[in-house]
Amino acid sequence: MTQVRCTVDNCHYWAEGGGCRASSILITSDAAGATQPHGIDAPVAGTLEPTPTQTCMETCCKTFHRRGASKRHADDVSMEG
Repeated sequence: MTQVRCTVDNCHYWAEGGGCRASSILITSDAAGATQPHGIDAPVAGTLEPTPTQTCMETCCKTFHRRGASKRHADDVSMEG
């Protein structure tokens, strides 16, 4: 299994030591991410157009949910392990 490392420790899916516990994630270009609603996430990734970038600075993780937020959208992404 691929291990995803994350430093955003206020994310709902963040694990102690910097791991990501989301069952699936969506990483896209910043430009595409800014145009998509929050409900667009990993489960619909196969329906989205490719979003090539030139650098890592042009990418974003759409799976982020702030830990402890009172309201989360239904994205069908679950917590692993």
